Amino acid sequence: MTDEEMNQRSERSDARLRRALHVSRNSGSRQRGEKKRAGWKGESAAIYCRISHVNDEDQTGVERQERICREIAERLGLVVVENQVFVDNNRSAWQRKRKRPGWDALLEQAKQGRVNHVLTYHPDRLMRQPRDLEELLQIADDHDITLHGQANQRDLSDPDDRFFLRIEVAHACRSSDDTSRRLTESIVDRVKDGRPHTGRRRYGYDKTGMHIVPEEAEIVKEVFTRYLDGESPVQIAKDLHRRGVPTAQGKSWSAPRVRDLLDNRHVTGIRVFQGEEIGDGEWPAIIDRGMWLEAKERRTFRAAASKPAESSNRFYLLRGIVVCTGCGKVMGGSGSGAKYVCNHTHRLDVPRCHRAISAPILEDFVTKAALNLLERLDITDAPTPSSLSAEDQAALDADRQELGDLKAMWEAQEIRTREYRDMRKRVEARIAEIERKMIVRPTAEVLQGLAGADARASWEALEKAGNHQRMNAVMRFLFAEVRIKEATKKGRYFDYGRIDIEQNPIWT
Repeated sequence: MTDEEMNQRSERSDARLRRALHVSRNSGSRQRGEKKRAGWKGESAAIYCRISHVNDEDQTGVERQERICREIAERLGLVVVENQVFVDNNRSAWQRKRKRPGWDALLEQAKQGRVNHVLTYHPDRLMRQPRDLEELLQIADDHDITLHGQANQRDLSDPDDRFFLRIEVAHACRSSDDTSRRLTESIVDRVKDGRPHTGRRRYGYDKTGMHIVPEEAEIVKEVFTRYLDGESPVQIAKDLHRRGVPTAQGKSWSAPRVRDLLDNRHVTGIRVFQGEEIGDGEWPAIIDRGMWLEAKERRTFRAAASKPAESSNRFYLLRGIVVCTGCGKVMGGSGSGAKYVCNHTHRLDVPRCHRAISAPILEDFVTKAALNLLERLDITDAPTPSSLSAEDQAALDADRQELGDLKAMWEAQEIRTREYRDMRKRVEARIAEIERKMIVRPTAEVLQGLAGADARASWEALEKAGNHQRMNAVMRFLFAEVRIKEATKKGRYFDYGRIDIEQNPIWT
């Protein structure tokens, strides 16, 4: 007999042996199953139902899942106690950090030995990550647990059933990974096309994010205008709540929701991907870019600093525009004493700076400068928003064209994503510098009633009414910075030479 014939005979013998072992194992498994099934009648069982928020291949609702599980329990003679039904509605089992209260409660019951039968529509409703299965198997090592599904059952103490479960869960995990990959690719495609990311509806737009809802757009414009006129998010939210204006989700407005709207770049037509601005979107803007930039500037400095409980309620009129020339940083109001101090005073990561200046004297000095300017201003000739010089407009158009070229090169994979982002940031920085010139123009409305011969009387009316936010908005409109230099004179004498006021370019 040749070596080849001997190898073939050996392979046939091995194949017969494998088939015999398989038949024996299945027979024993059936006998064990029949023996156990006979003793199940009257035993308690737990039901687990889950539906994910993503588009799984099978999106059978939790109500139908529970009905199917109860039918299985009735067929097997198991009893389902009401407090042993665990549901995770709109919960993903694939996301590793996503909490599943129902799943955690089921495991806790199993650890205490209160669960011997788990009924679920399909194992992938229970687990889509291998580590979840291993956690359940560890518990099953101490307790006799059988898993029942619509099509099959798995004895968690049986090595064969554990093996098949691991395969099923690995397959479910791979399916979820594929779904996630396809979703990410579709989002990237939307970014390249300049379309918005879908999800929760944005206020002012329909579900697609591409079409304006007219009545909500008017509210958006109102919120931005009132905020730039000096009203706080709290005041705006209270008024919208009083008027019964709902949010995009049909809820009441609150100060955080107003702030979210003011920070939302979608309303000015900016496409954002993973927290970064990609470029202009393909949808219509509600808010002019200059007005949005001004609101962003205000949001940076107008957030009230946290104060100690014993601090006074003094409003610092020049909040956000007093700058230390030594550090180049904004000086804030002190919690102990009416003065502006350098914010680096108590920081350890930079050289210490002790620069400070009396708040009442500084505010009085800058207010006089503001009133002198207001008396000479005529807002009837204020320019319209978004007007730029021909030179600036040409530079802006060239930079936007360069952004488009960079995007085309990225889509064609001629440059890497990191290179694209670096180059895009440089171009966007130039665009932002030009657009900054538009910031002051949309806010000319803040001067309504305050400019001209009656400026002082109107200002005194604001002071008596305690409308400090409006007064601060006017200061920001008029002045870019109030720079504080180092004191050159010692003693109690106030050194006015320390103050250098930079006026904003308004109009001619």
